[in-house]
Amino acid sequence: MYLRETRRTNRDGSVVAYLQLAHNERHPDTGTPVARVIHSFGRADTVDRDALARLVASISRFLTPEQAVAAVHGVELEVLDSRRMGGSWTLDRLWERLGIGAAIRRVAKRRRVDGEAVERVIFALVAQRALEPGSKLAATGWVGQRVAIEGCEGFSDDQAYLAMDFLLAALDEIAAEVFASVAHLLNLEIDLVFEDTTSTYWEVEGADQVADLVDTVDDDGVSRPGEQAKRTFGHSKDLAAVLPQVVIAMAVTRDGTPIRCSGLPTWRHNS
Repeated sequence: MYLRETRRTNRDGSVVAYLQLAHNERHPDTGTPVARVIHSFGRADTVDRDALARLVASISRFLTPEQAVAAVHGVELEVLDSRRMGGSWTLDRLWERLGIGAAIRRVAKRRRVDGEAVERVIFALVAQRALEPGSKLAATGWVGQRVAIEGCEGFSDDQAYLAMDFLLAALDEIAAEVFASVAHLLNLEIDLVFEDTTSTYWEVEGADQVADLVDTVDDDGVSRPGEQAKRTFGHSKDLAAVLPQVVIAMAVTRDGTPIRCSGLPTWRHNS
């Protein structure tokens, strides 16, 4: 089966070409090959190129990458590597449009960290969670073998943990810069901020044993350092009082654009 071009000369001397999908059959009497037209695509100068592309794509689904490339170029080719790109490329453009990558690089530079490298690792971890969620160890294989990310051919699990350590340490600085970028981009007005809370629970037997350091206010109104665990027993909308709870709070603008999301200790319910 093949795509053939036939030509016809008009009375005025002009030549018109036609495209046809055909295959050869042997004539029952003479035994010579005869072309049989399966489908006519019409004039070559007005043919639906998108329709031809869809036909090629549908046929290529049943070929290996090597066979598909060889069929187009007519030569033997060896595919050394094949990566997915569409999803990660789209996320990367959005990442830069919102100023997240630039904010990470600027904060890293102030902290004397390789901003380009740490930003690419953080983006790769975010992209993996968005496209094919998995652990940090799984992310190293995902980036190294399955996906194409500009500026990041791969990284080790140690590099992933170091990047996360940097992100946690510099989160407030990065968040402030991203917010300033997004506020300008979306023309956000934050003269009035709304906060809403909800709760969730963990299927674990006990509450947090190691408390977080927090600032508490005593009866005299003086702020003092103290300790308070986040996952503690309490009452929730899920009526799961026997399980450790945590409160999730989100601050949004009057238009509903998220500004910040935080995890808070649950409130105890005294009956």
